[in-house]
Amino acid sequence: MFNFPEKIDFSIKEIIDKFVDWLLNNFSTIFDTIRDIILSIFNTVQFIFELIPWWLYILLLIYAGWRIYSAKIGLLLGSMLFLIGAFGLWELMIYTLVIVFISVVVSIFIGIPMGIIMAKSTLVERILKPILDGMQTMPSFVYLIPAIMLFSIGKVPAVFATTIYAIPPLIRLTYLGIVNVDEEVVEAGISFGSTSKQMLIKIELPQALSTIMTGVNQTTMMAMAMVVISSMIGAEGIGQEVLISIRQIEIGRGFQAGLAIVFLAIILDRVIQGIAIKIDQKEGLDG
Repeated sequence: MFNFPEKIDFSIKEIIDKFVDWLLNNFSTIFDTIRDIILSIFNTVQFIFELIPWWLYILLLIYAGWRIYSAKIGLLLGSMLFLIGAFGLWELMIYTLVIVFISVVVSIFIGIPMGIIMAKSTLVERILKPILDGMQTMPSFVYLIPAIMLFSIGKVPAVFATTIYAIPPLIRLTYLGIVNVDEEVVEAGISFGSTSKQMLIKIELPQALSTIMTGVNQTTMMAMAMVVISSMIGAEGIGQEVLISIRQIEIGRGFQAGLAIVFLAIILDRVIQGIAIKIDQKEGLDG
């Protein structure tokens, strides 16, 4: 009496399955090309990252921490990076860093223009807002489904899933940064005869830069959150260590890998957030 009527049966599973089959049958060549491009970029970036000596990474991080914050913060961040290597996870960290780096770069190239268009067009704003709401509330595991569907398993679907999962904050914060530009500054630009392009490049983007950098920071953290989940579809990296430790119930191994992920996330967060603070301070001085 209180159960849902069995006669009422509506399912979209078959529709989705047929659509996926249609995509793969008609556009498999395009997906293969995209996979080859991403794989080539991944291997190139990984090769470059592995060329840099481990000690140079640590020295550069200490220097960056000192310049952005203080010598103590620089040494602390450098120590965290050293500990990741001491845990025996340096190569896996580089692999993870490559996934995060490519995902964030792709997110920047897609997310910032979309955020700008969203700020300039009411129609696009109305279309994108519910889509972004859905993307940000969607369980992260769901992003693995289209990734596996289109690109099988491995590093390519990991990059794809991570990018899709991480991009919404950058779009939103770019949009907010543009729409919240001081109206007096915009009116001053208009009064001086600035075109829409000049307004965007010379006034709106510089004013919104600190907010956009916060979006980059949030996107990076979202990408880091996908590290363990991406390991479920064959991606290597530190997340794979966590997954193996869960399967084999190796508590120490899992805790050590988890700590390395936390250290890497703190390092990326501090560096990117520090850059955003410096930009904000520069804007304040210029103002």
